Amino acid sequence: MSSPPRFQAPTGTLDVLPPASARWEQLLAAFATTAGRAGYGLVINPMFEDIGVFLRGIGEGSEVVTKEMYEFRDKGDRHMALRPEGTASVARAFIQHRPGLPFKAWYATPAFRYERPQAGRYRQHHQLGLEAFGVEDPEVDIEVISLAVEFYRALGLSRISLKVNSMGDETCRPAYVELLRVYLSQRADRLCDEHRTKFELNPLRVLDCKREECKSATEEAPALTAHLCEPCRIHHSAVLSGLDDLGVGYSPEFRLVRGFDYYTRTTFEFAAEALGTAQNAAGGGGRYDGLVESLGGPATPGIGFGLGIERLLLACDAEGAMSESTSGLDAFVIDVVGGRSATLITHELRAAGLRVDRAFDGRSMKSQMKAADRSGAAVAVIIGEEEAAAGVATLRPLRGEHEQVKVPRAEVAEAVRRMGRVEARP
Repeated sequence: MSSPPRFQAPTGTLDVLPPASARWEQLLAAFATTAGRAGYGLVINPMFEDIGVFLRGIGEGSEVVTKEMYEFRDKGDRHMALRPEGTASVARAFIQHRPGLPFKAWYATPAFRYERPQAGRYRQHHQLGLEAFGVEDPEVDIEVISLAVEFYRALGLSRISLKVNSMGDETCRPAYVELLRVYLSQRADRLCDEHRTKFELNPLRVLDCKREECKSATEEAPALTAHLCEPCRIHHSAVLSGLDDLGVGYSPEFRLVRGFDYYTRTTFEFAAEALGTAQNAAGGGGRYDGLVESLGGPATPGIGFGLGIERLLLACDAEGAMSESTSGLDAFVIDVVGGRSATLITHELRAAGLRVDRAFDGRSMKSQMKAADRSGAAVAVIIGEEEAAAGVATLRPLRGEHEQVKVPRAEVAEAVRRMGRVEARP
């Protein structure tokens, strides 16, 4: 009889197990706190959508749609796609449910792109993001960017740089695109193989190209910010002055046009300098005033950003921020008188708001103590024959400098808190 196959996670995906997953919990909690303080509420969307959401939302000509998106037909022959990013799905939900304005939402979601796996980027990766619909005011652009900065600081990251640009709007961008097209046509032989013949279709994508040929050819390209219409110029100036007022450092970057068709006016991108120059993107976003309308909704301005969790954790590693934590257990119960005492005590301690684990299967005292130490718990709560007969428990510190003590059963929870310096929890 042949042995069963040994399955592994698909290429470009990642299993996250304890204790490493504790860092994900910390990161998600920090983002929820940052977004919640500013009035953003959690949105949970399906992981797959009608493919039209992304064809119209992201753009049929974008590389994400043409090369990277996972698409399929379901059993009802509906053409669907796994979500490659978060914004288009939130916009679809906004149109469908018509919440009041302004609509301020945050999300944490897996995203799927068929691309070559690289550091911090997987075929199934995970994004944090927030979106604000219904506000044209440049002050909301400032809020959104500053919330990302605040989140990085909450993680302990200090080496994050910010680039800012404006992509103009339907009034001023067409003339600039034509100007850029003429500039590129005079240098077509210097562009990369892909853009040498395709630059006329969407000249802006050449600015976004990371290949050295295109970067060199566009060094002296005209900047869109020098060709903005007056309303876009005023908007961009207000965003930059607001960042100055908040003390948020940034660099202007005329190449920053982003890869999706829905962006207008403000665009921004963060880089984790501790990761070096290659693959150091730590998130980005911008304004997308035409997105909702392109998906069949009413004309509604919007702005938001997306941040990759895996890349953020690499940045934390590089800066020594948010180091991998232990289990976070307050206590580990050791019971050598049959196991039922451990059942009762763990129940009581958990009901008191403590994080508690125990051993099973009647293991020896030595074996249970090893398990307690491996668990990362602060305190071992020991029940032997002597403790069981006297109605007490022995508390042995596994971390710190406290002395071992015996306490009455009714006082174990409070004693664990004192010994582990644990705050009372609801």
